[in-house]
Amino acid sequence: MLWLRSFSFTLAFYLMSAVVNIAATPLFLAPRGWTVWAMRGWSRLTLWLLRHLAGTDYEIRGVLPEGGVLVASKHQSMWDTIIMTAILNDPAMVLKRELLYVPYYGWYSMKARMIAIDRGAGAKAVRRLIAQGKAAIAAKRPIVIFPEGHRMSPGEAPDYKPGVAALYRQLGVACVPVAVNSGLFWARRGFAKRPGTIVIEFLPPIPPGLDRTAFMTALQDSIETATARLLAEAGHGDSAAKAIVDKSDR
Repeated sequence: MLWLRSFSFTLAFYLMSAVVNIAATPLFLAPRGWTVWAMRGWSRLTLWLLRHLAGTDYEIRGVLPEGGVLVASKHQSMWDTIIMTAILNDPAMVLKRELLYVPYYGWYSMKARMIAIDRGAGAKAVRRLIAQGKAAIAAKRPIVIFPEGHRMSPGEAPDYKPGVAALYRQLGVACVPVAVNSGLFWARRGFAKRPGTIVIEFLPPIPPGLDRTAFMTALQDSIETATARLLAEAGHGDSAAKAIVDKSDR
């Protein structure tokens, strides 16, 4: 049953994505806001398919951030990027520059003015990240960054990168930490989509003005403590749940 429901979702997801991407092609010539609207629609359709075909729903906890604020989220699954586009108002997502070359996804990301960084560019990449971040804050858009830079398996040791601290320090805005348990239901690798309820929790903001060490400590403690709690709530560590996650991550 798990395989059948996962297959049904995967097939429907790719078919829906192909139809939406092709149908929305004329939006490249339209105002940017129309592309943002289409991306939100695609994200919400994906969540609808996931709920009805795979039996995977979601719950939002905490207060959704609005306006020019930094949002720093745990990253366990592709689901994390989908939910942010679906529930936040015109977010500026920080993503790897190479993703801009992915047909349609990258093109729409450029049109929507997502923040692309070249990890191999060193200090130049940081300067570009800050410049794009300032433009997003000026437009009152929330900036979404995954501080570890890539998806992490549930329970894996954290690996926070310095880019989030650079943004926090240079932009002078509050940072909203975010915890998730999405990796238990939609693994970073693998095919299976587990039925159940993914939880995304927006935690109390970290005020601006902390030094780098204090900020990174507060951010990691907040995210990792809440993430561990969400994983425990969902049964992470139980033999049945762990077996599915381990199998999906191979």
